[in-house]
Amino acid sequence: MKRSFLLDAFSRLDVVDLAVVGGGATGLGVALDAALRGFSVALLESHDFAGGTSSRSTKLLHGGVRYLAQGNIALVREALAERAAVLRIAPHLAQPLPFVMPSYRWWQTPFYGLGLKVYDLMAGHAGLGRTELLGRAQTVRALPGVQTEGLRGGVRYWDGQFDDARLALALARSAEAAGARVLNYAEVTAVERTDDAVSTLTVMDRRTGSTFPLRARCVVNATGVWVDSLRDRTRPSSRQGTPSHMVSPSQGVHIVVDRDFMPGGHALLVPRTRDGRVLFAVPWLGKLVLGTTDTPRRDLPREPDAFEEELAFILDEAARVLARPVQRSDIRSVWVGLRPLVAPPEAAEGSTQALSREHTIVTDANGLVTVTGGKWTTYRAMAEDVLERCFVGGLLPRRPGGRTEAHRLVGAGPTGLPTMPLHAPPGLHLFGSEWAEVQQCQGLGNELGMGLNEAMVRHTARVEFAQTVEDVLARRWRALFLDAREAARMAPAVAAILQDELGQDPELPAFLALCQHYLPSH
Repeated sequence: MKRSFLLDAFSRLDVVDLAVVGGGATGLGVALDAALRGFSVALLESHDFAGGTSSRSTKLLHGGVRYLAQGNIALVREALAERAAVLRIAPHLAQPLPFVMPSYRWWQTPFYGLGLKVYDLMAGHAGLGRTELLGRAQTVRALPGVQTEGLRGGVRYWDGQFDDARLALALARSAEAAGARVLNYAEVTAVERTDDAVSTLTVMDRRTGSTFPLRARCVVNATGVWVDSLRDRTRPSSRQGTPSHMVSPSQGVHIVVDRDFMPGGHALLVPRTRDGRVLFAVPWLGKLVLGTTDTPRRDLPREPDAFEEELAFILDEAARVLARPVQRSDIRSVWVGLRPLVAPPEAAEGSTQALSREHTIVTDANGLVTVTGGKWTTYRAMAEDVLERCFVGGLLPRRPGGRTEAHRLVGAGPTGLPTMPLHAPPGLHLFGSEWAEVQQCQGLGNELGMGLNEAMVRHTARVEFAQTVEDVLARRWRALFLDAREAARMAPAVAAILQDELGQDPELPAFLALCQHYLPSH
């Protein structure tokens, strides 16, 4: 859809019930839930949908095996239930995936096997498969490419994986289909609460530089690691007596290599590395994702850099469990995501162990409702909690739930449709039930690389809100996250198609510079 039409629709809005600031997992979940309850909703995202943390996860929908080890039973139980919901409403973008923990000491198989049996019991009817203890030969068959020296066996269990950016896009389009207005590249520069219990948001269109007002009865701040910035821009005087910052961010680094390092259909999990962290090796869209780290940092860049010690950690730990060590020259892409961890005032500086992995909701004196923390798997439950806080605070009238746990997202189609595994290379199947609409676009036979063709690019521009080359090659198609050099090669052709579709600058030079950022320094 032409951006001018979207902007015109926003200019004709009077007062909406709810304005959501932030187009990541949480904000989009709130917008969809509220729209399904019949509220008038406007969602504004300063960059692209899922342009921050929500496109840079480890691509896992999970209950949190490590949280079980920490004794956080409530968080694990909730996440397991939510995992089942996401798999149900978006089967083309979220699917079960078998994991194997290889054992190199005699006690590891029975010890971790017992813990994962508890994981199964907690999942109950929402379980995805039975935990099994594997012998050495079975482990090698499940994990071709695993280090066999000293290998004693392993444990196989089940969790989920997904395409985080495309799931966020499906949420945005589903919210729009339910009546919400959603707009990317729309930055909220100010929020002012007036005496008539209505807030006026000043919104800048980052594509043109123009501004427009938006009035809302309730405003939700769902900007992830950047929530404190919006709180500071509203009414700082209302913050007296409250902590100045809700978020203590940490970053997670992931590197991507070719699948020949571990060509099977199972993921590998090391539950405890030498320094106590977790290491994953996850097959995803034809590549292998290795990660992740958990490193505190003070600043909040849009494109954080991987610290040298983080890359060294992943490469060193991967060399302990893969038969062929990964060299820097093998890395196809490096991505870094900031996590919005919530710390109590007494949390030790420089530590992420005391930081909460659960979400937190705060209502300021000016009525701004802020939500941060949590994780992708529980986005839907977080949205319900946010709206409950709005009801209790009298900011919105209580209405029955939107039943988002059963509302299939755009592209899911009717139940029973066959799906391609998400560890397969990207292709038309990622559009789900919309594949026929994509095929009607011009240029179906014009292949651009990595499974992408001209028709798909035109579809992203027409119905998926794509504005720039980055929007297409980083999030609608995950080329940048899979192979940064190949994404740079594809970029000029994508830019030409977007220019033809939208008549606006697709920002090719900026994307080519970004591709260099996703490659490790040698």
